[in-house]
Amino acid sequence: MTLDVSKIRADFPILQRKIGDNPLVYLDNAATSQKPQQVIGALTHYYTHYNANVHRGVHTMSIEATEAFEEARKKVARFIGAREPESIVWTRNISEAINLVAYSWGDTNIKSGDEIVVTAMEHHSGIVPWQQLAMRSGAELKIIPRTEDGRLDMDAAGELITGKTKMVAAVQMSSVLGTVNDVKALGKLAHDHGALILVDAAQSAPHMPIDVGDLDCDFLGFSAHKMLGPTGIGVLYGRPELLEEMPPWMFGGDMILTVSYEDASWNDLPYKFEAGTPNIADAIATGAAIDYLSDLGMDNVLAHEHALTEYALSRFSELERVTVMGPTDTKDRGGIISFMHDTIHPHDMGTALDQMGIAIRTGHHCAMPLVRSYDVVAAARASFYIYNTQDEVDLLIDGLKQTEEYFLK
Repeated sequence: MTLDVSKIRADFPILQRKIGDNPLVYLDNAATSQKPQQVIGALTHYYTHYNANVHRGVHTMSIEATEAFEEARKKVARFIGAREPESIVWTRNISEAINLVAYSWGDTNIKSGDEIVVTAMEHHSGIVPWQQLAMRSGAELKIIPRTEDGRLDMDAAGELITGKTKMVAAVQMSSVLGTVNDVKALGKLAHDHGALILVDAAQSAPHMPIDVGDLDCDFLGFSAHKMLGPTGIGVLYGRPELLEEMPPWMFGGDMILTVSYEDASWNDLPYKFEAGTPNIADAIATGAAIDYLSDLGMDNVLAHEHALTEYALSRFSELERVTVMGPTDTKDRGGIISFMHDTIHPHDMGTALDQMGIAIRTGHHCAMPLVRSYDVVAAARASFYIYNTQDEVDLLIDGLKQTEEYFLK
């Protein structure tokens, strides 16, 4: 099924906005997506009809809030193919999800002489927690390099993952290059050596079908705000048997089963990792976002973005002084295009485009080591989603041509 983009756009109030005199062309979806009225409405409905704390009350609104909160957890589980809702832990974002694993599982299991393997494409949130764990424990942090065409060097991965490796952490889709990494193959390499794998699905879960069973991953996380949901909430999936063995890393509230003045015991999964009053409203709104994407069909979402990216790459080829980072074809590539001009600084390009109503991202995209491996300190980035069109790609290319004329005249 082809997405009805005009119908989809009608669900997003912000897309009616103008920047100055120009209609908004929003191409910064890798940073955060816009929200449909259905998600905004779910937030409003909670706060206006059954705002109450969960798990702790016998009154009507508390029961309603608890049911909606836990139903959202079940929706997340179904969305990523997890068999048990108990394997879904609410976090603030993917960054917190990774940190939870690095502190809870990592501090318990990683020792001096062990190895942690990550990819050269990781977001800072996928590097620094493991870097800090390696420093705390005396383990070695190893990096799987990229190839010249912006893909992961799987031959090197086969050599770097050894019997000393305890954790492999890999981004499924690069937030800079758009490259879709074969995390299933990385997981097999990890498991063949007795290691675990954590998948960062921040850029992939919003844009393609995810099945943790098929991926055979041990942990996976993503943030709701990149997939039509609200900010401030994310998800950690973990194999229940691993989560059971892991100690909590924050304490208080509903994560506690019993307390005395001398000791405490912990609640069952997943509540053991959800200290204090949870982000109830945003969890419910995340469920609404998942409903929206599920109704569209993630295969259809992927097909739409694949076609849009293919068109965009063909249009970028017209810009002789612009270099696209990463793969220049759509094989194993998502809807993220980072690029550099041979003369114009990315910040200048971004500012000029903004004056035309076109929102892109500039900088190192929280992946400084990766961007700097291209011998630059910053890059511009356009990223697409379900409501973007070929006409908007044309406006981007025309805007870049106008920017070039202005700066180089």
